[in-house]
Amino acid sequence: MRVLGDPGRAEDAVQDAFMNVWNHAASFDAERGSLRAWLLTSVRNRSIDYLRGRGGRDRERERELHPEVAYALSPSDPWREVALSLERTAVRDAMASLPAEQRQVIELAYFGGYTHAEIADMARVPLGTVKGRMRLALEKMGSYLRGRGLVDV
Repeated sequence: MRVLGDPGRAEDAVQDAFMNVWNHAASFDAERGSLRAWLLTSVRNRSIDYLRGRGGRDRERERELHPEVAYALSPSDPWREVALSLERTAVRDAMASLPAEQRQVIELAYFGGYTHAEIADMARVPLGTVKGRMRLALEKMGSYLRGRGLVDV
């Protein structure tokens, strides 16, 4: 909903993403990330495709995510939910700590699904400026999260 702004299109994007996940469940690799992140990334990418005018059936073959075993969703773990809530709060705080120009490029790219070139056009700044702001914002966010022990890099 955040990316598309239309409940019908959002439902279609989620359905397409979940059909893709179902068809490629064996490609999930736990070493590359959590199942939750894999699912959310799939839905986000499909939503961006819809935003850019490409439906799920029109999209080129999805990039393979390396084979593993199909995983069933486990019951909710309250400690994990608390940890995820703390992580979400830390990411929101990290975003809030950024200068407005840097926060804008992160929001447009990650939540709006815009390319760097599209952001440059919208903000009326050179493409290199957008890329520089993005790099600085991600470095600052990484530093902020490392300082709170949430990122091991």
